[in-house]
Amino acid sequence: MRQFLTGLVLFSAFLTPTFSKQNNNPFIGRWDFNITTPTGMRASWLGVTDKNGALDVWFQPTGGNVREVKDFKLDGSHLSLNLSQPTGTRPGMTWELEAAGDKLTGVQKVGDNSTPLTGVRAPKLSRRAPASWTAPEPLFNGKNLDGWEPIGDVANNHWTVKDGLLVNEAHGANLRTTCEFTDFKVHFEVNCPDDANSGFYLRGRYEVQLEYEPLTKNPPERRIGSIYGRIAPSTDLPRTPGKWETFDITLVGRTVTVVRDGVTIIDHKEIEGITGGAIDANEGEPGPFYIQGDHTGGLQFRNITVSVPKG
Repeated sequence: MRQFLTGLVLFSAFLTPTFSKQNNNPFIGRWDFNITTPTGMRASWLGVTDKNGALDVWFQPTGGNVREVKDFKLDGSHLSLNLSQPTGTRPGMTWELEAAGDKLTGVQKVGDNSTPLTGVRAPKLSRRAPASWTAPEPLFNGKNLDGWEPIGDVANNHWTVKDGLLVNEAHGANLRTTCEFTDFKVHFEVNCPDDANSGFYLRGRYEVQLEYEPLTKNPPERRIGSIYGRIAPSTDLPRTPGKWETFDITLVGRTVTVVRDGVTIIDHKEIEGITGGAIDANEGEPGPFYIQGDHTGGLQFRNITVSVPKG
């Protein structure tokens, strides 16, 4: 995958000698943003590192995948980011940020619309794996939607229970658990039809991709089993649309392991930041599981269980 630590952007013209020598740039770090929009709260993320005296900048928009930012300018405690170019149907987007301590403040501009921005340093979430886990408890009872609630486009909720299965019949609302979790082992079985796209979110912030779209549509870090846009599976398994598959996922702090059909495809990797569609950017807090229903319908789920640390 193209994590934000792998890109290299040489914009030394914008960097002062002090930054190059002392690495005291106030923007260095990972930053979480909760952004108030007319349609509700949205989450975004910014990652900034020093690469041999030059800034390496990666941006996670509220939707889509994390991407490298090449068009930016640093002037002391002010950072200007050109995040998207205008097109014939939509205006471009820029961020103007000021750094002060552990906070970034500024404004997002999209055409003539301005939105205030406040970013805080993302927590490290460095935790050891627990010594033991509780026995798995069901999150889905196979009878009804107790313990779950629609979010997003709730007027078009197509989640239902049929023959003991959790089914999303059509494009519409997302579905989340009413309970929230910190560290956990989650198990689920999914049947994803051909040309379908969904995701299973951990703490409501990190998407495990579920899809069977044409291979040419998505790079490896955005295919089934990935942490969307951030961590690609290490092993390519056969693609089996319309058949049942199992996922066993462990998340402790930022460290994730994904086992698909008994094969470890992501092994104790760090999730650097939120993915598109995150319910918020409060990475240090517990969060729900949620399943994407706003892309396509047709997916079915069963045997969804969770274990949490003992004690």
